[in-house]
Amino acid sequence: MTAVETISPTSSGAGILGGVSEWLMTTSHRRIGRLLVALSVFWMLIVVLVGTLLSVERISSTSDLVDPTSTTQLFSFFRVGLIFGVMAPMTLGLALAIVPMQIGSQVLAFARAALFGVYLWIFGMVIVGVAYIGNGGPGGGDPQMVDLFLVGMALVIAGLIVVSASIATTVLTSRRAGMTLIDAPIFVWSSLITSISLILTLPVMAGALIYVAVDHSYTRATFGATDGVNAWIGWALTSPQIFLLAISTLGVLAQIVGTMTRGKQPLRGGLFVGIGLMSVALVGTVTQSFYALQLDGELSDIAKSLVPFLFYNALPILGVLIVLGLCLLAMKNEKAKPSAAFVPAFFGVAMVLTGMLGNALLRINNLKLSNTVFEEAVLVYVGYGVILSSLGAIAYFGPRIWGRKMPTMPVIGLGLLGTLGIVLAALPYYIAGFTDQPASRTTGSLGDNSQIWNSVAALGQAIFLLVIVAFVGLVVKSSRDGEIANDEIFETAQANV
Repeated sequence: MTAVETISPTSSGAGILGGVSEWLMTTSHRRIGRLLVALSVFWMLIVVLVGTLLSVERISSTSDLVDPTSTTQLFSFFRVGLIFGVMAPMTLGLALAIVPMQIGSQVLAFARAALFGVYLWIFGMVIVGVAYIGNGGPGGGDPQMVDLFLVGMALVIAGLIVVSASIATTVLTSRRAGMTLIDAPIFVWSSLITSISLILTLPVMAGALIYVAVDHSYTRATFGATDGVNAWIGWALTSPQIFLLAISTLGVLAQIVGTMTRGKQPLRGGLFVGIGLMSVALVGTVTQSFYALQLDGELSDIAKSLVPFLFYNALPILGVLIVLGLCLLAMKNEKAKPSAAFVPAFFGVAMVLTGMLGNALLRINNLKLSNTVFEEAVLVYVGYGVILSSLGAIAYFGPRIWGRKMPTMPVIGLGLLGTLGIVLAALPYYIAGFTDQPASRTTGSLGDNSQIWNSVAALGQAIFLLVIVAFVGLVVKSSRDGEIANDEIFETAQANV
C-alpha cells in the first residue's frame, strides 16, 4: 500500500507532463486547431470586455471608469485584438481542425510548421498586449513600446501566414483518392479562399510594418513617427480586409444547410460564385484603397468613382446575397431537418451582411460618415458576426471533434441572444454616426442623444459578452458529459454540399 501511494504521485505527475508535452509538440490537426480556437476565445473575452468598458465610458462625459489617457490605446486594442486576436485565428483554427477530416486526409500538410505558426501568433499577441499596456500601440506615447508593438505584429502576421499556407497546401495536395477540388465540401472551399487571401494580403501589411519600423527606429521623419503607424497599417484594420476573414461564414452556413436538407446544395456553382465575389475584396486590400463614391461634380466624374465603388463594395455584398439566397432556397426542401447550429450560423452571416451594407454607405463621401462611430459599428457587425458564425461552426462540428452532441435549445437560445447583443451593440452607432458622434472618443461633444445610443450599445456589448461566457461553459460541459454522438452525426458533419 505504501509503495503504491509513493509511486502514484510521480506517475500522475509524469502523466500530466506527458499530456502537456503531447499538446505542445503535437502534429495532430485536431489538437492544433483546438489550441488556436481556444486561445482565440481567450482573446475574444478580453476584446469584448474592453468594448463593453468603452461603451459604458461613453454614456457619461464625467465617467472615470477608464483613464482618459488610455482611451486611444484601448480603442486601438479593440480593433487590433478583434481582427488579429479573434477573427483570423478563430477562422484558421476551425479550418485546421475540420478541413483534413472533410477531404479524407490523415495528416495536415506541414503540420510542424503550422504548430510553429500558432506559437508565433501566441508570442506575437502577448508582445502586442504588453506593448499596449505600456502605451505603445499606434499613436502611443512610449516610442520603445511602439517598436515593441511593431515587432509583435510582425510575429502575428508571420504566424498567420504559415498557418494559412498549411491549410491551403493540405486542400490542394492531400485530398482522398477520387476527390477533385471541385468536389470538395463548401467549407473546405471557403477555408481555401480565406487562406489564399491571407497569404496574398498579409505580406503587404508586413512590408508596411518594416518601413514604419525602420523609420520609427531612426529618423521618424518619413512615415509620421508614432502617429503615422495607424496611417500606414490602418487599411489592414478595416474593410475590405475584414471581409476576407468573413468568407468562412458563408462556408459554415452552406455546410450546415446542406446537411439539413440531406442532399446536395442546389446550384453548387452558385455558391462558388458567391464566395468568389466576396473574395474580390482582396484586390482592394493589396492596393490599400477604399474606392469611395463622390456624388458631387459632373456626371462623368461621378461615373468614374461609381465603377470602382461598385466593383469593390457592391460585388462582395452580391456574393453574400447569392449564398444566402441559395441556402434559403435549399431549405424549402421537404426533407429538411432542423439544426440548432443553423441559428448562429445564419444570423452570423446576416450580421456580416449588415456590416458590409454599412460599409458601402461609409464609402459615400457626401454622407461624411468617416471618422464617426458609424465606422466602429461596421467593424462590430462584421467582427461579431464572424464570432457568432464560429459559435455555430463549433456547435455543428463539435460532435466530430470530441464525440458528444451539444444540446439543441441552449445553442438556439444563445444564437438568438447573441444576435440581439450584436444589433444592440452596433445599430445605435449607425444612428449616432449620422449625428456626427466621433470615433475613438469617450469625452467631449459626442453628438445629439449620445447618452441614449451609448447606453444601448453598452447593453449590447454586455449581452454579447455574456453569450460568449455561456457558450464556453456549454462547450466544456457538453464535451464532458453531453449525449454521445452516433455515426449519423459523424457522417453529417462531413456532408458534401
